[in-house]
Amino acid sequence: MPLSELPEFSRLNIEEFPTRLDALLAEARARVKELEAAPPEALLPGLEAIDDRLEKFWSVVSHLNAVMNSAGLREVHARCQPEITRFSNEMGQNRALFEKAQSLSARADELTAEQGRALENLLRDFRLAGVALEGEAQSRFKELKQQLSELSTRFQNQLLDATQAWSKLITDASELAGVPESILDSFAESAGANDQSGYRLSLDAPAYMPIMQFADNRALRRELYEAFTTRASDQGPHAGQWDNSTLMVDILQRRAELATLLGFENYAQLSLAPKMADTPQQVVDFLRELALKGKAQGEREYAELKAFAASKGCPDLQAWDVPYYSEQLKNERYAISQEELRPYFPVDRVLEGLFRVAGILFDIEFERNETASVWHDDARCYRLRRQGVEIASVYTDLFARSNKRGGAWMADFCGRRKLDDGHQLPVAFVNCNFSAPTSARPSLLTHNEVTTLFHEFGHALHHMLTEVDVLPVSGINGVAWDAVELPSQLMENWCWQPEVIPLISAHYESNDALPEALLERLLAAKNFQSGMQMMRQLEFSLFDMLLHKQAVPTTADDIQALLDTVRAEVAVYPVPSFNRFQHGFAHIFGGGYAAGYYSYKWAEVLSADVFSRFAEEGVMNAELGQEFLRTLLSRGGSEDPMSLFVRFRGRQPSPEAMLRDNGIIGEAA
Repeated sequence: MPLSELPEFSRLNIEEFPTRLDALLAEARARVKELEAAPPEALLPGLEAIDDRLEKFWSVVSHLNAVMNSAGLREVHARCQPEITRFSNEMGQNRALFEKAQSLSARADELTAEQGRALENLLRDFRLAGVALEGEAQSRFKELKQQLSELSTRFQNQLLDATQAWSKLITDASELAGVPESILDSFAESAGANDQSGYRLSLDAPAYMPIMQFADNRALRRELYEAFTTRASDQGPHAGQWDNSTLMVDILQRRAELATLLGFENYAQLSLAPKMADTPQQVVDFLRELALKGKAQGEREYAELKAFAASKGCPDLQAWDVPYYSEQLKNERYAISQEELRPYFPVDRVLEGLFRVAGILFDIEFERNETASVWHDDARCYRLRRQGVEIASVYTDLFARSNKRGGAWMADFCGRRKLDDGHQLPVAFVNCNFSAPTSARPSLLTHNEVTTLFHEFGHALHHMLTEVDVLPVSGINGVAWDAVELPSQLMENWCWQPEVIPLISAHYESNDALPEALLERLLAAKNFQSGMQMMRQLEFSLFDMLLHKQAVPTTADDIQALLDTVRAEVAVYPVPSFNRFQHGFAHIFGGGYAAGYYSYKWAEVLSADVFSRFAEEGVMNAELGQEFLRTLLSRGGSEDPMSLFVRFRGRQPSPEAMLRDNGIIGEAA
């Protein structure tokens, strides 16, 4: 495939993928051998070319596996992934290339700033991969990495097994009073699929959350709450089965040893090495500052909820009552449902408005590419142009269907890079799972879904509007984990602006504007219980950071004791002693968020602070949009993210805008 062309999806033969990968890897390994013998200045362009060719192959395989999953594709993906991982590990442990990078570092003044940043990241990643370790230390490092991979997988599998082991069949529909009809239908379908009649409840989120929010049956809510919050632990209906207690300790101890081998004081320091935050203590201070400013409001919201529950005949509000009475209070106060908003947000109108907002702010135009090859009739391709010149492409695949991964995500096919005869242009994928159009009506979005679309397009714009020529730091490449959500969370703000909503909404039949009364209720409900929600996220974040910063736990009781201490500091309502949240905290024990869960709040502070300039100077201010593009959005990972932020904002980040946007007044408790 020529470097500048889009993928020919219609011509792809998935059966050929493993053979193509073998050829690509053989070619890459041959090129690596050449680089080992080449002068240092050949290193960066050489590695970039290798990465680019592999990315273009693997991005297509990964994308198709996510949007058109089939037995054949899954098998191909499973065959290819270990080979990609093996090559990645080889590269990370390649001593000759590491020494070449060190030689190049001694001549850093000969590099451009972008190349210098790419080299810094390369050296850092080599060190974090243990390349500088010798003998027994390197062997132990590899052993720990392998063990941690296996332990994390076991943690996730045990959590999944524990989740799937519990179910409850209800034959009397009156026990499910209050639960919406559509949810009852899904419970009945689940029963039928398991050769049962009635309503089958489970601990999967789409089944669990509606019970907690809508079921009038308090005993049922308590039963599900206990089963859910004790999964994979020493408590609850399956106590001791699939118990993650020792796994958590094993994972934490191995992480600490890994960090020590690499010269860090603790795993939190190691986790922050490639991130925007400087030190674990900086993160702890950041979280505690937010807690200090939000706790009083969270406590006030909880007191209000308790009083409301008491007025409805529940004088002793418990954890399993909180979602139920919160839902009732919200409905009583704002009388708004997402379903009521749907007819005003037909997907094409939303896209048209999104393109208009991005067009005004960043001086770009979107043009449908009718000739581009796509993988499904739902998919579309758009060219981005600036003043008539093509600068990028984006594919959208917005509707739910079978064999498509759930949720919403942005991915990339390739990034911008300098070529001998010009530039390779960036290409992004934006994927969502909205309700598909029918013969009677177009796809209609809830306002939550509108926000999701803007969020994912924020990631895509970050990738596509880059002006960086060095691939490892262009677009979303090389952007710190705790800064990468800034553009996506930033774009969400435009969905809430009274001057933008007319651009993205109109009734799909009458073309009428969203009624003023409905808009007012939508905006008023935005920050319902924002204090309680923020304190809960801070609880998770502080627990995660302290767990990886303080003395390494030797028992599961040590972990529980730390969580109890954190809750005493920041929680605004009590949880029962049987609650074992940590045993199901897959983000940090099974995913990539260890000593990194704070990133959600960190990026929210950055994006709110950036948007506060737009709020002050005009949310559709084209000059300000150009300044943001020039100083931050177009710079990708080519500079320190804090430097980019300060360049646009004129100062260090402040949480005040985020607190204000969330309706949190910010007085100390």
